Amino acid sequence: MSHYKSGYQFYLEKCEQFDLEPINFYYYVNQLSQEQLEYYNEAAQMKGSY
Repeated sequence: MSHYKSGYQFYLEKCEQFDLEPINFYYYVNQLSQEQLEYYNEAAQMKGSY
């Protein structure tokens, strides 16, 4: 879950940078593609295996 939150934090920073209204975290996670979800899950598993 921390990977999703760090990705969301980056999204918030970019929204602020370009003066865009961000969506909330719930909708952000729901809008991730299957490929993005798989990448986040793989990264989380690799991080947990150290």
